[in-house]
Amino acid sequence: MSKTKVLIAGAGPTGLTLALWLTRLGVPVRIFDKAAGPGETSRALAVQARTLEFHRLIGIVDDVLAEGVRIERLTVHTPAGIAARLPLSDFGRGISPYSFAFALPQDIHERVLIAHLERAGVTVERSTELVAFQDRGDAVVATLTKDGRTETVGAAYLAGCDGAHSAVRHGLKIGFPGGAYEQSFYVADVKGRGEITRNGLDTTVSAYGFAIVMPVRQSGSVRLIGIVPKAHEADEAISFEAIRADVERDTGVTVDEVNWFSTYHVHHRVAERFRVGRVFLCGDAGHIHSPAGGQGMNTGMGDAVNLAWKLAAVVQGRADPRLLDSYEPERIAFAQKLIESTDTAFRFITSRSRFIGLFRRYLMPKILNALLHTSFGSRFFFGVISQAAIEYRAGPISAGTAGKVSGGDRLPYVVGDVISAGGDNFDPLRSLDWQVHVYGEVNCDFRAMLASTGIPVHAFAWSDATEKAGLQRDAAYLVRPDGHVALASPVQEAAAFQRYLAGLAIRPRLAERAPYRVPGTMHSLA
Repeated sequence: MSKTKVLIAGAGPTGLTLALWLTRLGVPVRIFDKAAGPGETSRALAVQARTLEFHRLIGIVDDVLAEGVRIERLTVHTPAGIAARLPLSDFGRGISPYSFAFALPQDIHERVLIAHLERAGVTVERSTELVAFQDRGDAVVATLTKDGRTETVGAAYLAGCDGAHSAVRHGLKIGFPGGAYEQSFYVADVKGRGEITRNGLDTTVSAYGFAIVMPVRQSGSVRLIGIVPKAHEADEAISFEAIRADVERDTGVTVDEVNWFSTYHVHHRVAERFRVGRVFLCGDAGHIHSPAGGQGMNTGMGDAVNLAWKLAAVVQGRADPRLLDSYEPERIAFAQKLIESTDTAFRFITSRSRFIGLFRRYLMPKILNALLHTSFGSRFFFGVISQAAIEYRAGPISAGTAGKVSGGDRLPYVVGDVISAGGDNFDPLRSLDWQVHVYGEVNCDFRAMLASTGIPVHAFAWSDATEKAGLQRDAAYLVRPDGHVALASPVQEAAAFQRYLAGLAIRPRLAERAPYRVPGTMHSLA
């Protein structure tokens, strides 16, 4: 029987992210997929700022950004003409280093992840299927098949990243409650002509529904999304040609070439559990959503990051196994909240109610135009869409409040003049390790008493920017490897941090690591 630390079923964006993070953290993995090769269609396009922040931490964000398209503007069309033009090129300024909307086809995204994984010495095992597994208490034993041959694999943990029809979820007999929306949708990647906003997102709203046009690839293809015309909803098979006239009318695009076309029903489901013993569910195996807001793939990759650093700490003996108990409550709560919000938005934009249709056509563009041209409106919209507002305040490993920041919150982003440190307070997070942040003056006794824990203390100069971010002067924040605050303390009380760390038996990856410093200066985020 072959052995590994973590066995990963499914090599989509979620499984690849989990494998890459675990590999970066020094954990041996095997990742397999029943498909013969990676996907070849664009599928999920939106890559949210929080996902880009995670990519930065493992050193792949530049490669991802080089392959995609920054979305500079949202243009809202109605049958009467352009109703609003909304800026997206910097609508999250001050919230994230990636303050723009960004599009990258899923197949290209996967290729970037695979390339980095292969450089790290890990190859996806293709045409390989999970046929059975058993949690024996101290390990998981799985049976895999490939080309008619059977292999037994032992692993400390099994992660099911194998999609909506997850074999892992079925093997655990976990329910997947939810349903499907009544409307059918089309999606097409095409080359065409029309009033298309360059590097922009065009949406048409009317009394009957909506349609979206957005860039797919740097080569000039565009993605068309909309509701299948009512006259064709009952058709067993729908071709692009059958609805071409409706699509071209609704999107304003004259199609010259169709690269990919599909129709589908949208489902909304959340699994009853995300974990049973040594087996976990991530991504579409645990939750599927409407495409409203481009949240699905990003949520799956967020699951992977949340699980990866916890698995690594436990596998390597740097944390009590109880740390893993926090994965399900943190991620299932967000998945359920996301289902509710995207469900509401989706039902609104697809409703065939005449009253709602008139509201969409005449009032909604005006409201959006007014809101997104204000600082508050654009920041709120960015926080929701970008996933920068995700918090785990109710989670079992979150504690304390200092300023406007509580345990479980994503560490607020503060940009400054620390050029050699990347110019912001997110740069130390690249260590993928626990750390303490102080914005102001560090008490010498506090630093000395924390030295025995091996957790580095990073001191940043107090400034208007740190105050605006909601941080409290001279407060101390214990930051998790994923950039979320674990413990926020308004005072530098070492004993509180020592108790927190001891409670979960947390030890840093490199206990003897020297404190992170910018050469020749203290941190300055003025």
